[in-house]
Amino acid sequence: MTPQPTAGPDATAGTVETVFRMEFPRVVAAVARIVRDVGIAEELAQDALVAALEQWPRDGVPGNPGAWLMTTARRRAVDLVRRRETYARKLAEIGRDADLVTAPPEPPAGPDDIDDDLLRLVFTACHPALSAEARTALTLRLLGGLTTAEIARAFLVPEATAAQRIVRAKRTLARQNVAFEVPYGPDREARLASVLDVICLIFNEGYAATAGDDWLRPALCEDALRLARVLSGLMPKEPEAHGLTALLEFQASRTAARTGPDGEPVLLKDQNRARWNRMLIARGVTALARADAAASGPPGPYALQAAIAACHAHAYRYEETDWPRIAALYGLLAARTPSPVVELNRAVAVSMAEGPEAALPLVDALTTEPALRDYHLLPSVRGDLLARLGRTEEAREEFARAAELAGNAREREMLRGRAAEPGG
Repeated sequence: MTPQPTAGPDATAGTVETVFRMEFPRVVAAVARIVRDVGIAEELAQDALVAALEQWPRDGVPGNPGAWLMTTARRRAVDLVRRRETYARKLAEIGRDADLVTAPPEPPAGPDDIDDDLLRLVFTACHPALSAEARTALTLRLLGGLTTAEIARAFLVPEATAAQRIVRAKRTLARQNVAFEVPYGPDREARLASVLDVICLIFNEGYAATAGDDWLRPALCEDALRLARVLSGLMPKEPEAHGLTALLEFQASRTAARTGPDGEPVLLKDQNRARWNRMLIARGVTALARADAAASGPPGPYALQAAIAACHAHAYRYEETDWPRIAALYGLLAARTPSPVVELNRAVAVSMAEGPEAALPLVDALTTEPALRDYHLLPSVRGDLLARLGRTEEAREEFARAAELAGNAREREMLRGRAAEPGG
């Protein structure tokens, strides 16, 4: 790998941070396979980051910086394992604690075995020993590469709470010696719902980043979509695995149209639908059909969300969108999985199907929801409804408040623009 010319310290540090954020999940997953401990794997990945911050400003950025980080972290992991083995051999030589030096047997290879470090990491982080909140927080940290502050915003909780969840989760996995593996049979099925949830969260972070300078993080979307496809192939009789895959296929189909020339967000109504990826839409239609075929009862949450996304995908123009059906599907989703965020989305659909005057009371009812207190999309939606009703000054205030709450720089800029011109 030929190093690139040395840049200034600030520019090199920015490059290191960008590359590390992109490669962090793969590095942690690969190292965890070696050391069998996700907490230690994260520490070794961070050590590789420190090494890059020390060496790249001096020696230049490597031609393949991701491979450099991976190699550095792997070497440190191997050194750690060798030190452990040396210590274990010494224990064995004096006849003490012989059980400690016996390596756990590898699970037998089978037709549904899967060699995928990222998927192993997801299933490990979703172990039932952890609470649902801890599973999602830990997976967003390890696979999404999110900071504690970003995870706190995603969960709408204080930063200290998010930090405690992550630390406790890693300690629990280490204390219970949880295997770094994709489980088999009933164990796999028991973790499926959590795995689907965190894969969706990872995709969402890539699709609309909660913080940072970029609106999109395509690598996260690609990882999440690949994992969803693998899972649906691994568990063909699970309708929600197909439902999540369908949802992500539909969402990913819009990626090219979601940003403008300078990386600014482009709202759904303003997107050039000719840029939507019709191959991904076709894959979404197929996956949704598989979800319907595998279901033995009412559709699950992911199948319902996929059906909503399909309504958008089938509309070649924004004006052709079947908003009454979308509002009805959100009603079913709200009944199946009650959530203030789902209610907010339903209100948006109602506003398009019946007008802003029908939706404003629904949104106003959500303003007292504690979970949405710092959720920037609530004042953003309310501002849009007020602007459509001609209540310009009120709309301006709502957009300004939404901009203050937004963690993503691109989204914040867009909201400030709407505050300046609420009717735009």
